[in-house]
Parts: sequence; C-alpha cells; structure tokens
Amino acid sequence: MTQDDILATLTQTLRDLLGDDEIVLAMDTLREDVPNWDSFNYINFIVATEAEFGIKFRIADVESFPDVGAVVRAIERLRAR
Repeated sequence: MTQDDILATLTQTLRDLLGDDEIVLAMDTLREDVPNWDSFNYINFIVATEAEFGIKFRIADVESFPDVGAVVRAIERLRAR
C-alpha cells in the first residue's frame, strides 16, 4: 500500500466521520485546516484508522502527530512489522 493509498483511506475515513465529502487530506494537512476536526473527532479518527489498518498507535504518537503525513508514516511503519 502506497502513501497515496493510505492518504485516500484516511481522507474517506475523515469524510465519513465529519459528514463532509469535500475534505481532501494532504501530507501537510493540519487538524486546524479542516473545519470541525476538533479533539473529539480526532480521537474518533484515530480509533477508526486503527480499526481500518489493523494497527495500534502508541498514546505518545497520537498526542504528537504534527500533521497527516506523520499519521501516514506511522501507519507504514506499523504495517511493516
């Protein structure tokens, strides 16, 4: 699975969570760039992402992801194990 594939899956996950089909995530997207992506929806996004990819993020990682690209790279790293 490529970074583009992961990004597309994350985009669809967030669209579903927020009910907004206009969302387009990029590697440099920040949470504050997306309307209504508050802390509650961020946790829901993380949980949905873990379920979708069959992974489990460390709490420290979840609290420190600076942008969507960091999430993508963490998914790649965890899936490679």
